[in-house]
Amino acid sequence: MNILVTGSAGFVGRNLVENLKNIRDGKNRTRPNIHIHEIYEYDRDGSLEQLDAYCRSADFVFHLAGVNRPKNPEEFKEGNVGSASLLLDALKRHGNSAPLLLASSIQAALSGRFGTSQYGLSKRRGEELFFRYAADTKASVYVYRFPNLAGKWARPDYNSAVATFCHNIAHDLPVRVDNPDTELELLFIDDLMEEMYDALEGHPHRCNYAEPGKPAPQGSIAHLQNALDSLKPYPDNNGKYCYAPITHKAALGYLVETLRKFHAQPETLLLPSIPKASLEYKLYSMYLSYLPADRICVDLKSYADSRGSFTEVLKTEGHGQLSVNVSLPGAVKGEHWHDTKWEIFIVVSGHGLIQERKIGGTEILEFEVRGDKLQAVYMLPGYTHNIRNLSSTEPMVTLMWANEEFDPERPDTFREAVRKKEIDEGEQDDV
Repeated sequence: MNILVTGSAGFVGRNLVENLKNIRDGKNRTRPNIHIHEIYEYDRDGSLEQLDAYCRSADFVFHLAGVNRPKNPEEFKEGNVGSASLLLDALKRHGNSAPLLLASSIQAALSGRFGTSQYGLSKRRGEELFFRYAADTKASVYVYRFPNLAGKWARPDYNSAVATFCHNIAHDLPVRVDNPDTELELLFIDDLMEEMYDALEGHPHRCNYAEPGKPAPQGSIAHLQNALDSLKPYPDNNGKYCYAPITHKAALGYLVETLRKFHAQPETLLLPSIPKASLEYKLYSMYLSYLPADRICVDLKSYADSRGSFTEVLKTEGHGQLSVNVSLPGAVKGEHWHDTKWEIFIVVSGHGLIQERKIGGTEILEFEVRGDKLQAVYMLPGYTHNIRNLSSTEPMVTLMWANEEFDPERPDTFREAVRKKEIDEGEQDDV
């Protein structure tokens, strides 16, 4: 299959081209039914001769080219309608009825606050061109009205407000939000890629949109309902339009607040809850892509004494914290127990001994650990425990995970030596 991508240098185009390369080169094996031979990248710097050659042999066309923020409103017509005409004329000239996917916008609904949008009008005219082309040639045409797009490589102050928020917050620049309660519907780029693969395979998600209802007074409930109805895709297997089914809705204020938490994480070490496939998961991935070079590598605060050092690495909301412990030769750390807290120790370098004893008991469990044989040793609730560096020359490095963030007000940590006779000898240390 030869695939033509117009607007290949843009936000969506760049993501699509790089992901198509992964499928073509066998790096992404999740779509075994897609077989790609050539990927034709066409952007505004390309020649009409180049476009003509691509239209001759393309087996599928993604028309992503368009204009979002021109200096002159007339450029909307040229960029969003004129580019479509050139493409469709070239395909007709070669009798090529390959399937086409058009990237339109929800603003083409021409409803609510988009009712007088020049951008929306140009997108609507582009849609009409594609539908007429489908009727004339019987080619399969997939018209998508995208909501707000988000994800890596989106241009700040151009593609979306979220891209601007991510960039500005990552670079310690001011963010302006006029109404924090304004809600955005976000389509993240990775979810869009999956829908585009579905279209390539010939089974896009189809839908219809309700036409705007009877005119109603501006600001009335009826006016608002008309606008909402015309912006919402209604799934329909025989629908005229197509849509990406996975989107997320969030208020501007919540987005900015969440991004500020991400920004503070290197200092607080606290990572907010980011369940897989959630809005927060995708937003954090997007935010990280905007980090400047001086925020990619951050210093961690270590607590050092004669036994070595202890460094907190990461704290989470509800999933514990991760730390790195360095024990100097011969050092013993621990000699305490917890009521309900549990931990996992993994020695990643060096040679040591971990001991545990049930409170009130006498049996001592011993685990000899080495960095060249990684093992996870559980520190059991109700068991006092320690960790000893058995080397007389080399430090020992231990990765430590605790099921909860350390709370100095309720530390759930009680001193007691594993070997009871050592209590009187003063061998009681904290990790």
